Amino acid sequence: MSILLEQAKLFFEACETGQGWEICSAYCHPDATFSAQADALTEIDTLQQYTEWTKGILTPIPDGHYELRFFAEDESRDAVAAYAVFHGTNTGPGGPDVPTGKTIAADYVYVMQFEDNRIRHMTKIWNDTISLRQLGWG
Repeated sequence: MSILLEQAKLFFEACETGQGWEICSAYCHPDATFSAQADALTEIDTLQQYTEWTKGILTPIPDGHYELRFFAEDESRDAVAAYAVFHGTNTGPGGPDVPTGKTIAADYVYVMQFEDNRIRHMTKIWNDTISLRQLGWG
């Protein structure tokens, strides 16, 4: 496994299990940026903010977990892509209202751009409208 794939895998696992920036920062530039075309993430523009958001989503969805379906490197572009499905049930506090008991199965992709073997920028591709609807939040 290449260095980029290993770094991306470690970051992905740390981020998706809610370990937050404290752990995820080891795989990223301190000022790594973030982007997504999703209303739920419009206020987030750093990878630090995003890893904390991901950590926080596990409060209203305490059984949240991912199913990894694809993981690959584009060596010529110093990039790694990961495709997964997020699963969970809204049983905890912290959503927009009382827990709904509804489940989510949300497809998403991370595209991680590397510089000097650390993530410089990450884009998340995700349809937040469908996800929030599944949870009864929108």
